[in-house]
Amino acid sequence: MKRIKTCKLIFLSFFLILLVAGFCQAGACKATYGNGEPTFKLATGSPGELGLLKELAEAFNAQHNTSMCWVKAGSGKSLKLLQSKAVDLVMVHAPAAEKKAVEDGWAIKRTLIGSNEFYIVGPKDDPAGIKGAKSAADAYARIANAGANFLSRGDNSGTNKKELAIWNAAGIKPAGSWYIITKDFMMATLKKADQVNGYFMTDSSTWVAGKKDLNHLKVLFRGDPVLINTYHGLCQPAGNGKTQEIASQFIDFLASEKGQKIIGEYGKSLYGEGMYNDAEYAKQYDH
Repeated sequence: MKRIKTCKLIFLSFFLILLVAGFCQAGACKATYGNGEPTFKLATGSPGELGLLKELAEAFNAQHNTSMCWVKAGSGKSLKLLQSKAVDLVMVHAPAAEKKAVEDGWAIKRTLIGSNEFYIVGPKDDPAGIKGAKSAADAYARIANAGANFLSRGDNSGTNKKELAIWNAAGIKPAGSWYIITKDFMMATLKKADQVNGYFMTDSSTWVAGKKDLNHLKVLFRGDPVLINTYHGLCQPAGNGKTQEIASQFIDFLASEKGQKIIGEYGKSLYGEGMYNDAEYAKQYDH
């Protein structure tokens, strides 16, 4: 009996170590921008992956002599990290979850900072015929009915939440060999869709950055208002840690004329077109 209890204690200790290690890894810096003090932590996905966050951080750090740690996470995980106080602020696109966070009191200062949109991309020959779809839900229904490969991030990100909402609107619970879950980020999943000749809902920013490396995909459906993707900044409530005030100031910077100019013009010199719309444009879709 004593041996069994000892084994249970060892197993429980090992489990707790793994849990703590996993939590620490989830809040680990993907990159750090700046050399000043203090260092504040921001969680986001695509804006960091595509380089926008670095440009914003460098401009802000130059004014405040701070450093930023970027934690790479989709919107769902970013909000969980904020709730657990593992990061100081987030840039996310999950409106319902954002509003709930503010309502529940563990996030404040929800501020519109810009937008992009989702495109449904797929094989150039469009086997499911979504190019003629009347809505995003209609496009999804056509893909399911055709049993054509569809890739899902399946990671509780803002993109995944939007995708599931569209399946729900179509009255479909996607399942089967045609429904491929990657558990990966936007660019990696877009490249996987190209490899397997599948459909995928990507954000326009990632498409602009990655399309030159894709051989088999094209934009087949866009324009449904449900596909507009608004980004907001949120931070810890006042008093939560020594870097809360800096995080709050960064949100002010995102909404400032200088921050908005960076957001609205980002990508033009690299790709010949902007990757994000500013908050003024995004207002019409912010509900």
